[in-house]
This record gives sequence, C-alpha cells and structure tokens, in this order.
Amino acid sequence: MTTFSVYFVRHGQTYLNKYHRIQGWVDAPLTDKGIADAKHAGERLKAIPFDAAYTSDAPRAQNTAKYILAVNPGSVSEATIDTAFREENFGYFEGNDDLQAWHVIGGPDGYDTFSKMIAGYSIETVKDLIAEKDPYHDAENNAQFWARLDAGFNRLIAAQHDGDKVLVASHGTTIRSIVSRYSDTLDPAVTTENGSVTKLTITDGKFHVDYFNNTSDPL
Repeated sequence: MTTFSVYFVRHGQTYLNKYHRIQGWVDAPLTDKGIADAKHAGERLKAIPFDAAYTSDAPRAQNTAKYILAVNPGSVSEATIDTAFREENFGYFEGNDDLQAWHVIGGPDGYDTFSKMIAGYSIETVKDLIAEKDPYHDAENNAQFWARLDAGFNRLIAAQHDGDKVLVASHGTTIRSIVSRYSDTLDPAVTTENGSVTKLTITDGKFHVDYFNNTSDPL
C-alpha cells in the first residue's frame, strides 16, 4: 500500500484577481498582497517538509511555489513545472470583467456570480456552459479539463513513495474541481482563497480530501 499527502496551494493574489478579471491561462504578476499570501502559506507549511513539489506553468503559481519552498525544511528547492495543473481555460472570457461574464453565462437562470453558477449548475456543468458560450471554441469543457488534469495526477502518483509529502502550487477553479470530484461533504461553490491550502491523501490511486481552503488553521 502506498499512501502520500498532497498540499494544493492556490497562488497569491494577482493584479487580475484584484481587478476582478477572469484569469485562467492568461497571467498577471502577484500583487504585494499576493506575495504576502504566498509567504503566509509558506510559514504555515514550514512544519511539513516536502519530498516533492509541482507547479503549473503560470508564473503566478511558479512564484508562489518559490516563496513557499524558500522557507521549507524539506529536500526540495525547486518545483517541477507541469502544465496539467493549470487553471481552467476560459477561452474568449479570459481577461473579461468577471461579473459581466458570469451574468452573460448564468444570468438567464438567475446566477450572476461564479459561485452561484457552481451551486446552481455544478462546477462540471459550468465548464461545459463556458465552452458552449465561447464563440472561438477555445475554452475547455469538463471532459477536456479532466483529461489534462488526470494525466498530471497519473504522473504525480507514479513518482511518489509511501509517506511522501507533496506541494502543488495551482489555481482556484482547479482546486474546486478536485474537491467536487473527490469529496461528498465539502462545497466547491466556496471561493478558494489566495494562498489557501487544500490537502489530499492519495492511497493506491484513491483520493480523499482531508480539508479545503484552509487559510489560518494549523496544518
């Protein structure tokens, strides 16, 4: 039996987050608050020496991982970049004002925020709706998103040993999607906070979400 822990951290706040713009595959630098988010996560994770670390290819996630690993007592000094752990691709809606975009997609059914759409439709259906509404057909639907993410998890699982502790610097909707798939009790409609930690335990390829969106409690 092989059991190991994975600590998903949402990147620190970026300028697009600050301005309430949709940010998937596009990127923006961390704000001063975003740097503080990453450093705060690093301080809280110092008691967990990491045996491996991964990050998406987005600079906001890579920089978050660097701040965390800089103070971590584990054996890892640099995170492996894996595009599988990217945020959802929102296609045409990338960079748009978020409330305006969500009103276009969910407004007809009375859902004018991303969280309300997730609660009303499910996060999986929301991905399909965004892809359907994208006039350029670049946005990922749910099947495309999970084909990408599952491939990344397969690589991660194959590389770990029993008892390992793994850091993954990733993104809000990606983390919410994992919670939706692998937890029957946690609510993916809750906004994933910048710098928050979500812990998974993976045992012989089976996933359990230990906690979600932890921003202050001991880890």
